[in-house]
Parts: sequence; C-alpha cells; structure tokens
Amino acid sequence: MTRHFDLCVIGTGSGNSVVDERFADQSVAIVEKGVFGGTCLNRGCIPSKMLIVPADLVQEARHSARLGVDLRVDAVRWGDLTGRVFGRIDPIAEKGRQYREGLSNVTVFQSEAGFTGPMTLRVGEEEITASQFVIATGAEPVVPEIAGLDSVAYDTSDTLMRRSEVPSRMVVVGGGFIAAEMSHAFSSFGSAVTVVVRGERMLTGEDDEVSARFTAEFGQQVDLRLRSTVSSVRPGSDGCIVATVTGDGGTREIETDCLLVAVGRRPTSGPLHLDRTGVDVDGTGHVVTDEFLRTTAEGIWALGDVRSPLQLKHLANRDARVVAHNLLHPDALHSIDDRAVPHAVFANPQIGSVGLTEQECLRQGIDVAVGARDYGGVAYGWALEDSTSFAKVLVDRRTGRIVGAHVMGPQAATLVQIPTQAMALGNTAEEVARSVVYPHPALSEVIENALLDAVGKLA
Repeated sequence: MTRHFDLCVIGTGSGNSVVDERFADQSVAIVEKGVFGGTCLNRGCIPSKMLIVPADLVQEARHSARLGVDLRVDAVRWGDLTGRVFGRIDPIAEKGRQYREGLSNVTVFQSEAGFTGPMTLRVGEEEITASQFVIATGAEPVVPEIAGLDSVAYDTSDTLMRRSEVPSRMVVVGGGFIAAEMSHAFSSFGSAVTVVVRGERMLTGEDDEVSARFTAEFGQQVDLRLRSTVSSVRPGSDGCIVATVTGDGGTREIETDCLLVAVGRRPTSGPLHLDRTGVDVDGTGHVVTDEFLRTTAEGIWALGDVRSPLQLKHLANRDARVVAHNLLHPDALHSIDDRAVPHAVFANPQIGSVGLTEQECLRQGIDVAVGARDYGGVAYGWALEDSTSFAKVLVDRRTGRIVGAHVMGPQAATLVQIPTQAMALGNTAEEVARSVVYPHPALSEVIENALLDAVGKLA
C-alpha cells in the first residue's frame, strides 16, 4: 500500500533543518540512506577542521624559530585526535536520528530511494507519495578511471579521516581544496605526502594570483608533482600500494601506505531517477532550480550541493531556510542571491575568497581597479614575520562597489568576511575603506589598505 505525506525531504544534511516546529501540523517523511547529518557533520567540513586546527599548531611550532621562540612537537596522538573528533560528532548524528524518530508527525525511512514516477518515491521496499518533495541529497566523491584502482584499498574524503593510524607515506590525487586541506593535515601529522596534480597549479578555481602563490608555498610542505597523473596503481608488498606517476619528469613508481583520491565531488542525483519526475538536471548532474529553489517539476524543490556547484555548507543552510519559508508561504516566496557567497580553503596557507576573480572580471568585461596589500605591509604582519601572505580586492570602476576579494594567509577565512558583508549590503569600496574604523594593529588592516589602494586607482 502506498503511503502519502504532506512533505518528503530526501537527505538529512541541511535538508534536515527544513522541518521545524512550523511543520508540526504536517505529515513529514524524512529519507536518509546513511548517517544523519550529511557530509559536513560526518565526513566533511567539521571533522576536517577539527583535525586542521591541531595541524596548524604543528606548523606554528615548526616555524616558531623565526620569532625567537624554539618550540617542538613531541608527539601527535592520532587516537586522541580522532577520538575527540568523532566522540563529539557521532553522538550528534545519532541524536539527530533519534529526535526525528521521536516526533509524532515524522516518519524516518533509512534506505536508498528513487523515484518511480511523478511525485512517487520508492524507499527500500515501500512506495510513498507526497504533496511536496525536497531534494537535499548532497554530493559524493568522484572516483576517476585509474588502471588497477579496484585492486587496492584507496581512500576518499569520505573515509580518510577515520583511518586507524597516520600513514607513513601518502599519495594524493588531485589539486583542489580537499587535496590541499588533507595534505596539509597529514603532512603536519608526520606523513610523507606526494600530491599529484594534472595542471600547472593547485586550486585553479581561485584567482590566478592566489593559485600561483599558494602553489609555490604549498610545494615547500609536500612533494608536489605538477603536470602529472597517476596512470595506474597496483598492490605492493606488506600492504602498500604502488602508484605509477607520469609527468614532465617521465614515469616513476611511488610506494605508498595510503592513496587518497580527491579529484572532486559530484551531485548525488543519479540514484534518484529524476528523469521519471520531470526534474531537469544539467550536464554535470546538478538539479536545475530557479531563484526560489523550485525545480522544473511542480511541487519538487532542491537545495544544497545537489543543485549548487559551489558545494558550501553555509550556502546549503541558506538554501534550507529559503525552501522552508517557500513551502510555508507559497504566495510570498523568498529568492536566493549567490553573488556574495564566500568560501575558504583551510590549508597552509589559508585562503578566503568571495565574488569574482580578476580573470572572471576580464572575461565578463568588467573594468576593475585592483587593490592589494601584503601582510608584511601592516603591523601585525611584522609581528608574524610574514613575507608571503596578501589580500587583493576588485572594485568595479563604474559603480565603485566591490565585486571580488581574495586573501591568502593567516585568518584569511575570517578576514574575507569584511568585503563579503560590504558586497551583500551594497556598500562602496570607499565607504568600507574610509568610513569604517579598523583596529590597530589587527590583521584587518590588510583589508583596509587593499581597499584604500583600489579606491586610489578609481580617480
């Protein structure tokens, strides 16, 4: 027998936050094939940052001598690190499931799901219908075709952080933010890390100057193989993996205890059989939505990584708030605006970015004044003895407003909030540079000075 619900939410990452006390009078189905909480809580931004904070401490100790302080790291207690991480997040995931199961108006289905037709979903052995559906299934790691990959035990971002020990040797395939963050963490904890990158730089989605300067700095922390690919892998002796790396320097074999495949993530839309519902997906598998997060099928909404290539938890949380409102207020819909959405890479060095890159401005024909300042040009940068970090802002000459900002260095993820807020509120660069008082000698002065540099070029 088919069961009917007022609302069905598929996915319990940010999708789980859609259903609050305002839906108490509705019958709700929540569908989750795995652990409650989604990628961010269980295998993404939260556990990774809980590991990266101690990794940053290791790096500070290694570079403390330049400040006149000799520090050393006696040990990295991996069991204590991971116990602290998963001892906190695993109970949260379990309590989230228990809470939902305890609500009288909510039915939890823990199974794989796929549509069998318009507004009809098969969940395990059951079939359900709903007046409204929310697709919030997130994204999953991309596993490329590498000869022999199915013959070895490799890791992705879904599994790496739950390893039983820090590997002595690690080969990372990929040059994006996951590769950067995990390479930073594990190299700090003692792994000899080799990063294999197909292109000429890491983080090619960032502003070119950020990407180039990051690559130069990061190459001093790991063995960075640019313009290279892992062409094949095979089992080695004593449980190791042998990776064949081909690049400008020829072909060589590298023995490793851990192979991390981190070439990107794709939306988890395929298993849903959305073609049976009238929901369109684009060429990369992302669910197509309008500015109100409606899909192309009446009564079906989508949010988070399954619809957005930006793949950001804070964006998914914003999406969930918009969808919840729109479900309850169909005559007063809220819309989304992705123009001022910041992102960060918590590697070493750290990166914070928002808006357009300088190259995107050029392609779009936006005439910008570029303002820049090195950390070494402000007092706190002197305290850090910093000679590599910087900030740049891009200001539209026509409007005087900030259209992009990019920071590389300590506290970058926090510093980028200043231009992000200005962009969201429509402030001009001159207003943010001259009307705001910046604390001295805080690192925020690097943003102030970059803005003043750009404003000085507007005349």
